[in-house]
Amino acid sequence: MKDKIITKNFCCIFLALFFVSNIMYMLMSTMSEYTTAFGASTMVAGMVTGIYTIGGIFSRLYAGSGAQRWGWRRFAVTFMLLHLAACACYFLVDNVAVLLLVRFIHGLGYGGAANIILTIGMSILPKSRYGEASGYFMLAPTLAIASGPYAGAYIYDTFGPTGCFIMTIIFSALMLLFILAMDFKEIDPGVQKTERREPDAAGLNRIFEVKAVPISFCMFLFAFGYVAVMSFYRLYSVETNLTSEFSYFFLMYAVVLICTRPTAGKIQDKYGDNVIIYPGIIAQAIGLFLIAWLPCMFTIVLCAIGCGLGYGTLNSCCNSIACRQASPERRSYAVSTFWVFCDGGMGLGPTILGAVAGATGYTAMYYVASGVTLVALPIYYLAWGRHGGKAKKHSH
Repeated sequence: MKDKIITKNFCCIFLALFFVSNIMYMLMSTMSEYTTAFGASTMVAGMVTGIYTIGGIFSRLYAGSGAQRWGWRRFAVTFMLLHLAACACYFLVDNVAVLLLVRFIHGLGYGGAANIILTIGMSILPKSRYGEASGYFMLAPTLAIASGPYAGAYIYDTFGPTGCFIMTIIFSALMLLFILAMDFKEIDPGVQKTERREPDAAGLNRIFEVKAVPISFCMFLFAFGYVAVMSFYRLYSVETNLTSEFSYFFLMYAVVLICTRPTAGKIQDKYGDNVIIYPGIIAQAIGLFLIAWLPCMFTIVLCAIGCGLGYGTLNSCCNSIACRQASPERRSYAVSTFWVFCDGGMGLGPTILGAVAGATGYTAMYYVASGVTLVALPIYYLAWGRHGGKAKKHSH
């Protein structure tokens, strides 16, 4: 009999991941437009968008050890309360400087909250169906990717930024409620146990799971390429007179992920990682190239499919690679490492790509994003792919 995937704890953590992801995508897709309304440049708008994930990196650097020392439940509640408070602070914003500060604080709350949610989620999945279960679990941000930008754009256009900020408060409160509804007795390694292990960690091991760094750096490049669409698609759609066409991007992106993520997990479990990773890298690079070269409804759909097979699917598969090697005591570090790099791409991407767009236009920016994605090919091959994309799982 197969190990059970869907449980009460799984449903609670799935919904918590959905809401925290929804808030991120809803604001990220509208923040550049909101910032330019203050008279800021494209580069500054990119900084405001990206500083959220930079804040997330800072809290994720501490999240691995902090979750082990505090206990998972207390750590989760603390950072979710910070996240909720930051959502309310958007109503205090009256200039770009204050907005940058609020976005950074919000990112701190997001990084800690998202990291512990993912740590808990990846820990309760049955090891015999790890890739498959990871695919189902990561459908939560998939659904958020579709609903977040679409809902954000609709609410922003209908009710203005105030409507978006109200929704973030509601979603943040729901996220906290689902965490409080969970039973932590069987899943939290416990403070005393991890405190006994803490002296064994030295140097970078106190922050990172070193084994997870190579695959995490690949994820940095995927995220850097993908964020070109996430952060600037609304401004690019106006420039190319494709506002209506681009509104379907994230819907198509989500459809691709709903179809591929569970299947990709099963294929990954059976045939190894290479069969998923290589096609995903190439698909995303081609998709980004096409909307730069010939923006139209057809290439927008192809780009959505490419990014779905790329960043969307690879996010889950690479996370599984990073986590499956770690012992239970080191899993929070592996999750932290993976998402520090992923958030690094999402955070630095808007700033650098915004500068490119400001200097040379959005077309050149998407060419750059495509090229950065392709850089992951040789790096993945050297770090992981040349070994066949297979590794023994950590014995539990």
